[in-house]
Parts: sequence; structure tokens; C-alpha cells
Amino acid sequence: MLNRKLRMGMIGGGPGAFIGAVHRIAANMDGQIELVCGAFSSDPEKSKQAGELLNLPPQRVYGSYKEMIRAEKALPPDQQMDFVSIVTPNHVHFEPAKLALENGFHVVLDKPLTFDLKEGKQLQEIARKSGLFLCLTHTYTGYPMVKEARQQVLSGKFGKIRKVYVEYPQGWLSTFLEGANNKQASWRTDPSQSGIAGSMGDIGTHAFNLAEYISGLEVTKLCADINIVVEGRKLDDDGAVLLKFNNGASGVLMATQIAAGEENNVKIRVYGEKGGLEWKQEDNNSLIVRQPDKPIEIYRTGAAYTSSYSRHNTRVPPGHPEGYLEAFANLYRNFALCVKAKLAGETPEPEWLDFPGADDGVRGMNFVEKVIASGKSTEKWIDFGM
Repeated sequence: MLNRKLRMGMIGGGPGAFIGAVHRIAANMDGQIELVCGAFSSDPEKSKQAGELLNLPPQRVYGSYKEMIRAEKALPPDQQMDFVSIVTPNHVHFEPAKLALENGFHVVLDKPLTFDLKEGKQLQEIARKSGLFLCLTHTYTGYPMVKEARQQVLSGKFGKIRKVYVEYPQGWLSTFLEGANNKQASWRTDPSQSGIAGSMGDIGTHAFNLAEYISGLEVTKLCADINIVVEGRKLDDDGAVLLKFNNGASGVLMATQIAAGEENNVKIRVYGEKGGLEWKQEDNNSLIVRQPDKPIEIYRTGAAYTSSYSRHNTRVPPGHPEGYLEAFANLYRNFALCVKAKLAGETPEPEWLDFPGADDGVRGMNFVEKVIASGKSTEKWIDFGM
């Protein structure tokens, strides 16, 4: 295994950004990665300010992502960044990711993959041809008990899966927050920056990804009811989707940002012929398992009886809470281990490869497109065909 830290560059994540700091904390958690450069804002002065706060050398703080990728490519191999983390609004995902991959840099990309499905398919093909790793940060797949849930379903423990319920209620946009000069609300509800979907693009894609990841199934058709509840808003802030999966199972997905008082309690239930399971973020260290001939079981993070995938993504002994930042860090660590293996000419372990990538991202973009199309249609049921 490569005996050094991976060198990370960052695009976005400057003054006023929320997710950039989360990415930096996650990347730093396991000592596998160090931030060496960045283009933290489209405003060169703000990028410079961010670089100073992060104690980066001035010559490694850039005024644009194009300048950064060009300059880093020109550095000696033992100095240039190994990969770039892209934490910009949706409309600035495709071009920097494309440029990075075409110049030989691995990519970590905040979800959703791109601004629209067309860009997503192009980026998928670019990533495939490059032979490089692209990690899409669908955070919730990084939780140990989510990985345990997936492994239990894939083991056949519950028989054929019949039903999937997944929900993501938020309340932070229950008022017209974008009218109060709130940066996060402003870009997430702006079609020119966010794309064709609001809540379904922002959190619905998380719910969709979680449903497919844990169930091991793929959605084949859907029927959506999409709403704009808050007056004056340009994109959906509430919706529900009926799902059909490729094994005949059915499901229900709910994503709303106007459930006043709710925080981020994403929750999923999966039921098969022989039982089912339940996981929710508010008690993320627990996995509830129900079977008709047994008492309810509660699996806990870190326990010896959990799968290798769950244990690999656990840092501390049972009873010590691990949460959102650790789940985020699991994606970075697995990505870093795979990149290190590739640089050393080695084969990554299966547990390391278990992170979302471009293929997951394209399915997410297709979900957004089909949900909005169904929401506007009178026929409702729409094939998920790619």
C-alpha cells in the first residue's frame, strides 16, 4: 500500500459554504488525505481568503478551477494533487469534474452528479474511459448500519424483497427563506443553479439512492406527485413517489422540505418474504430487524456479529456514537484506499470499493428527470428506462 497521504485539491467550499467544511473534516479524519490546494470560490479574492484561513501556501490557492487544474497538472508528479473534491452548486459539477478526469485526477463529487441527465451520462462515460475513481458523496451509504442492512438483504435472510418505504422529511424551507438572503436556500431553489428539481433533487436523490442500495434492486418505473407549497418558490419543495422495482417489489418514497419542525430524519424500511428491517438517521447506530418467528432484534454498530462491511466502516467500540461526519469520512476513506491501491498497482478490497460512483449518479439524475416528468404528466406512471 502507498505509504503517504493522498494530496487533495478542493473546488468550492469557500466563505459562507456549508458542505465544504464537512468534506474537509471527513477527508482529514483518518489521516489518509491532506488538503494541498484549492479554488474555493468563483471570486478570486474570496478564494484567497479561504486559503489563508486553511493555512495553504498562497501559490496553491487559485482564482478558478481551470487555473487550478492547469497549474497542478504542470507540477512535478510528487507535488501535484492526487484528486480533487468538488463541492460547488449543481451547475458547477460537470465541467470541473470532466476537466479533472481528463487531466488524470481522481474525483470526489458532492451529489447530485450533474446539473441534468445529459451531463450525467457524459460524465459517466468520461469516468469510465479514464480508468480513474469517482466517488459521489451519497452520505447515508457510509453509515455502518446501512452497510449492515444491505449485507443482510443480499444474504437472502429476508427472502425475496416485496416492499420498500423510504422517507426524507426536512422543515428548513417551510418559509420563503430564499427571500431572506439565505445563500443555501437561494441556490438550492434556483432552477439556473439547482436544475429542474428542488426537494427531489436535493434530498429525494438521497432517499432513492438509499432505497436501491439497501434493497439491492433497481427502480423500473415510478409515479410521482410533486408540489410547490411555499408561495413564490420556483422549484418543488414537497413530493411523494410510488416505485416499482425490477423483481416486482413496490415502494413509496417521500421527500419534503416543508415539514415544519423536522430536521434530517431520513428513514428506510425494507420487507421481504421472511421479515424486514428498519434504519433511521436519528438512531443511526441501530438496525431493527423483524422476523415473524423471532423477537425483534436490534443490531448495533461495532458489534462482532455484524458483517465485514459494517465493521470496516466502524471506528470505535460499541456504545460510542458515530454519526454523519463519520459516515461522510467512510466514503473518503474507502475512496482513498482504492486510489492508493491503484497507485501502488494493487487490487482494492471489496469493502473499499463499496462507495457510490458515476453509475449511481446517473441513476439519480434519471430519477430526478422521471419524477419531474411524472409530476407534470396526467398519465403518471413512467418507465425508468435509461
